[in-house]
Amino acid sequence: MIKLIEKYPILSLLLFVIVMLGFTIDAIPVTIMEARNFISAREMLTDNNWILTTMNGEARYQKPPLPTWITAVFGYIFGITSVLALRWPALLFVASIGISTYLISKKLELTKSHSLINGFIALTSFYTLGITIEAPWDIYTHGFMLMALYQLFILFQNQKTTILRSLLFVLFLAGSVLSKGPVSLYVLFLPFIIAYGVAFKYKGGTLHFLKLVSLLVFGIVLGGWWYLHVRVADPETFSAIAQRETSNWHSYNVRPFYYYWSFFIQSGLWTVPAFISLLYPYLKTRVSNLKAYRFTFFWTIFAVILLSIIPEKKSRYLMPVLIPLALNIGFYMEYLIREFKNLKDKKETFPVYFQFGLIGIIALLFWIAGFFLGPFLTGIVLARFIVSAIVLAIIGFFIFKQLKAKNIKATFYLVIAFMLSVGVLVLPLAQVQSQADYKPLSELASDKIPLYTLDGVSPEALYNYGEKIPSIKTEEGIELPKEKEFRLLTSTTNPEKIDELAKLYTIEFMATYDLNFSDRDHKSRLINQLYKLTLK
Repeated sequence: MIKLIEKYPILSLLLFVIVMLGFTIDAIPVTIMEARNFISAREMLTDNNWILTTMNGEARYQKPPLPTWITAVFGYIFGITSVLALRWPALLFVASIGISTYLISKKLELTKSHSLINGFIALTSFYTLGITIEAPWDIYTHGFMLMALYQLFILFQNQKTTILRSLLFVLFLAGSVLSKGPVSLYVLFLPFIIAYGVAFKYKGGTLHFLKLVSLLVFGIVLGGWWYLHVRVADPETFSAIAQRETSNWHSYNVRPFYYYWSFFIQSGLWTVPAFISLLYPYLKTRVSNLKAYRFTFFWTIFAVILLSIIPEKKSRYLMPVLIPLALNIGFYMEYLIREFKNLKDKKETFPVYFQFGLIGIIALLFWIAGFFLGPFLTGIVLARFIVSAIVLAIIGFFIFKQLKAKNIKATFYLVIAFMLSVGVLVLPLAQVQSQADYKPLSELASDKIPLYTLDGVSPEALYNYGEKIPSIKTEEGIELPKEKEFRLLTSTTNPEKIDELAKLYTIEFMATYDLNFSDRDHKSRLINQLYKLTLK
């Protein structure tokens, strides 16, 4: 099986993502950032707001439109209400991360097997997957940038700017800028450039260097046309949003410089190998390609340093660091595959047994989760849980068997099989613990009575409803609807307490709409009260 996977590496990476999440990722509730993207995509289709993007009918220029355009196309083809369809583009860009990692590894003159391992590590790192739903714009901008860096690496190595490579570099670079501005230029491109200079030294004449700079400028300008257009078409709104966004860089979520120093933990499954791969004095004498290892090491470190300089810090901003880190981890894995059977020092063997043994234990003991899910395990859900427990137990058994035989390559691919099984079989169980109070707003969409909001509703609620929900609260005060009877959705304020409304309308409480799927991760913004107001 491993030989078959290695025979078709790019297809294997693509199918891995599609099989693992392509048909089950809709089990996870829509997040706030996703909802904003989905709403803007819906209004592109319904209101034709493709350039001057909107959310709930109001201007939303915080993020560039390319990811939303792609989402809208999938929504148009497969249905704007299908969460699965709207998440597919992000999944394809996850796959592109793995494929680009593989291709860059090959250009680093690593073996086909080693390069494929790097690709799988990139795909199974925690935040590479998590970012697709937590902040969908990020996977697009970094996916495009990694494609651009692959082309740039070839341009560096060949020391000539061929038309095809130059065009692809410019287009992918522009795609990255049009996905999330200069973010990936700073956290992925710049550390790549610095690390390349340290590890390989820049080669080629002045003319070649000037050509590359001109391609860089052209790509940035091409990707920046939307910002210029919006600034000209709606200058006041654009300036207000831009000022608010830039002020966040030094006043919002401010963290100390060392906040990201535990970044290797974000690789999830690969935390232990990630830490060891960063022990440069230890690994530099053990890797098969020291120059390539030095490049990935410095690419990772410089990326973390550049991120640390910015006052505003969030865990998800570390996602692009996981790309060079995956390459770095790959060197350690390749060393273990090659030499583990010969290792005698417990200081070297214990971390390996701990890393893979822990995953094996989790797989073997997954069935214990049934005691916590007991009341929810009925019918087809029970059948799915039993199948999941059996499959994971088998994988766990073989992990320990191969670990005992010191066959690290087989153990590695069993871990990949573990991740695949979790996505296919276990992920749908995430919906099992849905709370009894869950009540979607989508059931209101079929009614003829107009719906308004008083104090605003969450993006998740707006997406769930399926249409715009106008607000009656403006900067000047409350603007009363023209209808004699309408419904009012509110998250915090009781309309009975607003004198202006109580004097004019008979206010009747109708229902509470709670979009929380679980009591464990309860969010107050997902709870809304519905009232019916009738003119007296």
